[in-house]
Amino acid sequence: MSLPQYEVYAIRYATHERTRNDNFIFRDAHDGPMPIDFFVWVLRSPERTILVDTGFNEVAAKARQRQLLRHPVDGLKAVGVDAASVRDVVLTHLHYDHAGNIGAFPAATFHVQEAEVNYATGRCMCYEPMRHAYSVDDVVDVVRNVYADRVSFHNGDATIAPGVELLLIGGHTMGLQSVRVHTRRGWVVLASDASHYYENMERQKPFPIVYNVAAMLDGHRRLHALADSPDHVVPGHDPEVLRRYPNLPGDAVGIACLHEAPKATR
Repeated sequence: MSLPQYEVYAIRYATHERTRNDNFIFRDAHDGPMPIDFFVWVLRSPERTILVDTGFNEVAAKARQRQLLRHPVDGLKAVGVDAASVRDVVLTHLHYDHAGNIGAFPAATFHVQEAEVNYATGRCMCYEPMRHAYSVDDVVDVVRNVYADRVSFHNGDATIAPGVELLLIGGHTMGLQSVRVHTRRGWVVLASDASHYYENMERQKPFPIVYNVAAMLDGHRRLHALADSPDHVVPGHDPEVLRRYPNLPGDAVGIACLHEAPKATR
């Protein structure tokens, strides 16, 4: 049977000013501005729509001094998706910028790695540096949905629909998962925070928020091995994504069409 071909949209919803030394585990001799963008992703075929990550809201933006450009739910509307009707949400991990707004998806089942929930509720969270990127309210929202039978746990790689695969990568967190999706241009891999920027994976320069450096570096190799080409691997936070891919016409904040061929290569 032929696999469905999904449209894949990277929906920008927030941004933050950073420098190069904020984004690499080793100090960069050529420090300078290197902003970070925040995305959620929509996978859509004629049969189904799947959301990857749920972003953060105004409260989190203010607390962490991020510039919220639009609520992620409004970003979904720009591609014709009603949050209340979404049936499947992949949570790549439970950091505040990927697992907020859970309540905006009342019909969804949330797909998460068991290792990630164990990590976010276990002894590593006794240490502030390990829990800094988590919001306890978001984690509790996920746990409440476990008790409501709305969480689907995965232990490693899994296929959640024809043409949509979860990849347990780890590294950034204990249970980080990336998403491999079949499109008309081939298999695209959404790295999420397995690699924040193209440069993290292309130059073996890990991002500094990391649970296991070796697993992060191994993950970069695995993502490329499972994509159809280097141009089929999409990092989780790089503003370059919006420059490399065609953008959805009429959207002022930025929505990259990842099912289309890049406008330019390196």
